[in-house]
Amino acid sequence: MITAQLPWMAPEAAFAALAGPGVAFLDSAAPGGPRSSVSYIGLKPHATLALGSAPYAALRRWMQVHRPAVLPDWPLPFKGGAIGWLGYDAARAAAGVQTRFLSVPGLPGGWFGLYTTLLGFDYAARTLHYLGPQAQLADITARLAAPSTTPALPAIAWAAEMDRATYLTRHERLRAYIAAGDVYQANFTLRFTAPRLAGATLPALHLALRRLSPAPFAACIQADSFGLASASPERFLRLHPDGRMESRPIKGTAPRHENPAQDAANAAALAQNTKERAENLMITDLLRNDLGQVCATGSIQVPELFAVEPYAQAHHLVSAVTGRLKPGLDAFDLLEATMPGGSITGAPKRRAMQVIDELEAGPRGAYCGAMAWIGFDGAMDSAIIIRTVTATADTLYAQAGGGITWDSSAPAEYEEAMLKIFPLLALGHG
Repeated sequence: MITAQLPWMAPEAAFAALAGPGVAFLDSAAPGGPRSSVSYIGLKPHATLALGSAPYAALRRWMQVHRPAVLPDWPLPFKGGAIGWLGYDAARAAAGVQTRFLSVPGLPGGWFGLYTTLLGFDYAARTLHYLGPQAQLADITARLAAPSTTPALPAIAWAAEMDRATYLTRHERLRAYIAAGDVYQANFTLRFTAPRLAGATLPALHLALRRLSPAPFAACIQADSFGLASASPERFLRLHPDGRMESRPIKGTAPRHENPAQDAANAAALAQNTKERAENLMITDLLRNDLGQVCATGSIQVPELFAVEPYAQAHHLVSAVTGRLKPGLDAFDLLEATMPGGSITGAPKRRAMQVIDELEAGPRGAYCGAMAWIGFDGAMDSAIIIRTVTATADTLYAQAGGGITWDSSAPAEYEEAMLKIFPLLALGHG
């Protein structure tokens, strides 16, 4: 294995030149944002793993088997390891919560590739780094230098599984559960599906989505016939090799506006919105409770609470929770203690997942799970799978929703879900 520095080029252009089955693009696509600092392209995975039951133990064993004797010395946080995703349904099942739905056809519970051939893009330094075999460098360099284009997407015929009237009715059923004390909050979503036509490739979907909705934790992860194209704004878990970790749950939304004064007013109103702040606080506390299972006593802190962050379509309330893992625990223990994430389940988590299963129209599959890189050195960074198109061989899925509390308005929550899903439904329409 060697490391080399290549001439700088835009990550999306490099991805367009190299994209294909097995290629993973971790795309920090929100320019200038504090968490849009490094992007990665993983090439030629030398092993892959489809996940089913006991996903955390399976991932740990798989990475232990493939861990190299010597770790590379290169300047970016991800120094080789696994890239992939674990879906909501697999995490729900691992948590012991049953479902009334069959699995999404043609989609495993999760998928990871093992990558030791990487391109890393450091935005601040404007440097492009190569890690991999010497023998592959000339071919990769030539492909990067050659002109490349991504064909336009075909028209995508999205169809809602739940119409507005049904959403409003089920929203009120959820509020009845809240009134009865079953849950304090639950994340209720609606799903759209479309036939996957020829030309709706994952690279084409991702590059179109990043133009509409650039996001700090975007990704395109492609297996042979299935994968994800994501514009996720939400960090789930970041873990350093020394055990320090951070999570940044999102709860609270306000629309962007083309008029700067109105846009600023929307952000200021969100910052003071009592309902949105209460929603965010509930999920922050839930996450602190989850982390208490695996973090050292006294290490869990909340250095940011109710920060307003701007994204392409919306302002969001974001909090930060930090901690340090107990000695002897690892990224897989951290994932097992926290998945599915609190921001896309509710409080209390187990009952919220049961209510979600009763009221939603179908399985979530990968949506609301987590996509991640997991390094051989023990580090990890991950994002919640939201603002994402899931693709199987013949079907596309897009989903969005929000956290429902007693103070929620059904029409307003429906409009918020449509605001979030708009870039996905706009794909294939010019």
